[in-house]
Amino acid sequence: MNSRRDYRGTRAALFDGIEEGGIRASQFSSHEISEHDNDVAIEGLQDRVSILKRLTGDIHEEVENHNRVLDHMGSDMDSSRGILSGTVDRFKLVFETKSSRRTATLIASFVALFLLIYFLTK
Repeated sequence: MNSRRDYRGTRAALFDGIEEGGIRASQFSSHEISEHDNDVAIEGLQDRVSILKRLTGDIHEEVENHNRVLDHMGSDMDSSRGILSGTVDRFKLVFETKSSRRTATLIASFVALFLLIYFLTK
């Protein structure tokens, strides 16, 4: 919530004075008004450029953080894929022979029976 408030403050500072109709008349001559207005406009632009530069830096930092998270997540997924493929290979090896299939069926039956009794007594 605080970052949203900062964003609004930054946005207000960035666009401050644009909606107000721009330059106000003063008692100086037109040349002095132009010089003064140019100086004020330049200062305003410098402020806005520095705000935009900070925002750009913040966006860059956020993108870098997200890229690091995505890279880490990708490497985690690759390692998980390797573990799962190894497990699937082991299951294939177990079910290739008939005696292994019978043993696996017997074990699965005992597990299912145990779970059935557990849930019925619960």
